[in-house]
Amino acid sequence: MTRVLEFGRKDAASGTADSIVVFLHGYGADGNDLLGLSEPLAPHLPNTVFVAPNAPEVCPMNPAGFQWFPIPWIDGSSEEAAMQGMGRAVEDLNAFLDQVLVDEGLPASRMILVGFSQGTMMSLYVAPRRDAAVAGVVGFSGRLVEPETLAEEVVNRPPVLLLHGDQDDVVPPQSLPAAANALTAAGFEVYAHVMKGTGHGISPDGLGVSLSFIRKQLGLELPE
Repeated sequence: MTRVLEFGRKDAASGTADSIVVFLHGYGADGNDLLGLSEPLAPHLPNTVFVAPNAPEVCPMNPAGFQWFPIPWIDGSSEEAAMQGMGRAVEDLNAFLDQVLVDEGLPASRMILVGFSQGTMMSLYVAPRRDAAVAGVVGFSGRLVEPETLAEEVVNRPPVLLLHGDQDDVVPPQSLPAAANALTAAGFEVYAHVMKGTGHGISPDGLGVSLSFIRKQLGLELPE
């Protein structure tokens, strides 16, 4: 049985939504951590509604935040527990995405997933395996989980933008080319941007690149 994810939501600035951005937060954070990104994005995406769910589990390393699944090298859990936790979280997230599309009255082709760190891991795992393709995936500061299974399990190939800080000391910057190479080999259209001088975070230039990507995938003209 899937767990219901609590989430925050920001209405489309125009009052009429024809697209949706789903933010997936990192380990130990919550949906509000990324929902704030809607403020600078909304003026350029006036017909987009933004939602940001909390991951399904309270994070033992930060009880005020949440996790999609355990991380052994941080919390001392086993690899088995991590994989089981991720499998369950994948089911939870798919159920959430299905429901939010129904609630908003939108097709998957008008949905963009934007992940950060562990949220990127979830996005890159879930999107290629869903029955209906989303419009695109933006992945900040994460990595591709189980790249060896991707080619066999892929159902669809949404365009992917990967961004990573070159000073990231949490998730190694090498995770970007590793993910890009595996995705490209599996037939994905992949874009990449290195955020210079940035650690484990999102820089202004990275946010700008992601906005351009989102607008392109939603069929909007690039901002002047």
